[in-house]
Parts: sequence; C-alpha cells; structure tokens
Amino acid sequence: MRDHFQEFEISPEIVNEMIDSGEEVVLVDVREDWEWEKAHIEGAIHIPLSELAARLEELDREQWIVVYCHIGDRSVDACLALWDAGFRKVHSLTGGIDLWSEVIDPEIPKY
Repeated sequence: MRDHFQEFEISPEIVNEMIDSGEEVVLVDVREDWEWEKAHIEGAIHIPLSELAARLEELDREQWIVVYCHIGDRSVDACLALWDAGFRKVHSLTGGIDLWSEVIDPEIPKY
C-alpha cells in the first residue's frame, strides 16, 4: 500500500545535489528525541512526528521541504500530514537517515 505514495519520495543523491547547488531545502527530522540525539543530518530541524501538527507554523509552505526519519516510513506519514495542511513542496527522503549515511555521509552513525 505504501507504494501508492512513491510520488513523495526523493533520493538522497538528488537532495544532496539540491543542497550543493545552493537551492533552499529545509530538512525536517521527524524521529523521536533519542534518535535525533544519536544521529541527524547537519542543518536539519527536529520536529517529531507526534508534534508536527502543532508546529506547522515553523515551516514555510513556499520552500522545498524534505522530511526524513530512520528508514522512510514515518516521513511518508509526515508528508501526507503536510500535504493535508496545504504544503505542496514536500518530499520524503528515500531510505531515511539510514540510506543517507550509506550514500552521502558515512560519518553519520547507524543505529
């Protein structure tokens, strides 16, 4: 069933290219506090999925938003919530921080 939401997904490589080219991309980490403390992508903001609905005003509907979690499930849920709230430039990082640490930044610890 999650295959239906693949249109939200974006690869780590494409996100990294966007960042490297200077495009404004907001990375939103929707994992729990303990996960954020273990590892996170530099420059990301932390809004746990359970707090997202109450913290929408912290996000700009006009900017590209890439949401990530550990492996990509919660980030799709976050994208759906953002879409329902009127955000149209939202993506879920394919494979989450786990894949990011494999293909972009091996310094990020896996857990």
